[in-house]
Amino acid sequence: MSVKTNTLYDLPTQDGKASKVTNKLREHKELIAALVSGLLILFTWSMEGYLSHNLWILLHLTAFIIGGYFKAKEGITETIQNKELNVEMLMVLAAIGSSAIGYWTEGAILIFIFALSGALETYTMNRSNREIAALMDLQPEEATRIIEGKKEVVPVSSLHIDDVIYVRAGERIPADGSIIQGSTAIDESAITGESIPVTKGDSNEVFAGTVALDGSISIQITKPANQTVFQKIIEMVQTAKEEKSPSQLFIEKFEGAYVKTVLAMVVLMMFIPYFLFNWSLLESIYRAMILLVVASPCALVASIMPATLSAISNSAKKGVLFKGGVHIENMSHMKAIAFDKTGTLTKGKPEVTNFIIHPDYDEHVIMTTVRAIEQESTHPLAVAITDYCSEEAIIDKLFIDNVITASGNGVNAEINGEHWRIGKPAYIGFSSFFDPYTKDLAAEGKTIVYVKKEATIVALIALKDTVRKDSVKAIKQLKQLGIYTIMLTGDHDLTAKAIAKEAKIDHYAANCLPKDKVDYLKQIKNKYHHIAMVGDGINDGPALATANLGIAMGEGTDVALETADVVLMKNDLTKITNAISVSKKMNTIIKQNIWFSLSVILLLITTNFLQILDLPLGVVGHEGSTILVILNGLRLLK
Repeated sequence: MSVKTNTLYDLPTQDGKASKVTNKLREHKELIAALVSGLLILFTWSMEGYLSHNLWILLHLTAFIIGGYFKAKEGITETIQNKELNVEMLMVLAAIGSSAIGYWTEGAILIFIFALSGALETYTMNRSNREIAALMDLQPEEATRIIEGKKEVVPVSSLHIDDVIYVRAGERIPADGSIIQGSTAIDESAITGESIPVTKGDSNEVFAGTVALDGSISIQITKPANQTVFQKIIEMVQTAKEEKSPSQLFIEKFEGAYVKTVLAMVVLMMFIPYFLFNWSLLESIYRAMILLVVASPCALVASIMPATLSAISNSAKKGVLFKGGVHIENMSHMKAIAFDKTGTLTKGKPEVTNFIIHPDYDEHVIMTTVRAIEQESTHPLAVAITDYCSEEAIIDKLFIDNVITASGNGVNAEINGEHWRIGKPAYIGFSSFFDPYTKDLAAEGKTIVYVKKEATIVALIALKDTVRKDSVKAIKQLKQLGIYTIMLTGDHDLTAKAIAKEAKIDHYAANCLPKDKVDYLKQIKNKYHHIAMVGDGINDGPALATANLGIAMGEGTDVALETADVVLMKNDLTKITNAISVSKKMNTIIKQNIWFSLSVILLLITTNFLQILDLPLGVVGHEGSTILVILNGLRLLK
């Protein structure tokens, strides 16, 4: 019985919802057909002495048709389309052969168990795909749009970039955008997997599919409905369901040749024992029919796909999206992982780490003045300094004049007739008091900013793109797994060295342009063979494509998300080790399934040749092993 990978759910549209219902009905129909077939077999067997022979055969035929309809139809259709015999056809031929030699009940039991395992297969596929169905249910179909102060309910598909929508407390956000009015705690578990709500207000980004819990907000749309982060998650999960792993592709290629081999062996089994071992012709044909049943690779074919889909579904629920079975299979093979620095190992934006004020000057006055000047600028360093000063609860407001920006160096301003300057040490000048601090802080990879009042430098501000807390933990976990870690960054050597030391990275390369990252990955690939690259920016795209496995941060650029093979929706690097663990479990379960299915097939073939095995036990042994490997694969859903 071959496990199919046909898409069971369309993307979230009205038609997709209809498709979901259709497949649910099919799942129930297959189960009902199998049960009805089983009840007919039980009734016919129990009433064997009371039924006429013709009625007895008719009831068996009815059980055959009801139980075998779905799998026979599937087998015949695919045989015609692919011009290749498959496992379903082997089962049909085995049932027909059993009946032809008078084993009607055994043939019917074969069909019944085959139908039951087929129903379980369909259930497995639907169960592993229900994350898509759940995501579809989270996608609002309507939105409240604000036009000229009036609110109107419109389909989400009619929304455009820059439209303003209104979301009430408790409602699900229908589109990606930026809050322009109001604030609320937002449940982002559908996107990031994080159960703790995040409070967001003016200018904060929000995502479709998340829930505004306790406040109403107005949102300006930044992405079309078909390009939201939520929609991309659905598409990536959908793609992952359809893409096959190398193991699955091998099994599918193997299946066609194996079926032909089995049929050839069955033909030989019908006659060779009769001539060579003095078996009766009926016994030879009977054993050939058993061989047709037990040698069919149903369990072997079902060893991989249910486990793969279960692993993908499990990871998707935890915020790790694999774009295909090949990637989750390869995840545990990685020997080295390279990381981009900015936005991957670090938070991606500078933060004030040190604010040192000359003891002869008032701290309150200095910080209030610095905030007043820097809040006039949108430069990332200025924003970080403004945020830091605001956190210090400085509430005084100052009026500044003649703000002049010295591009790339700093800013000048006048406050109450006094001249202030904030900028690089090279722009501001030398300070006997602060220069010793400057050397130590610069050695830590920090950016230094001086504050000068008239002719005196009165404060030093040190900023740094700080390492994520999860980065240090993730690097430690990867090292424990024996994985070599590298950082590739475009920053200068001093900063790169400081970050690598803080994150406890094994090795780093500084001053890397995108091409340099690609060249470096090619070099280490020669040594470690299986390498991964983790990044978030446009400049990481080539490196993500070059590595054996590209991993993108969920908050990264569209280029990174499109190029990568795996996406960490929660931006938590420790999820990598979780994904490696799931990959290892999946590969272990697949190996268990393959060895178990092969062992059962060899055992059944051997006992059949020794004339120990009869047809009913052969049917139970063969189809029972198929059911067991499917259930074993489903363990990964937990």
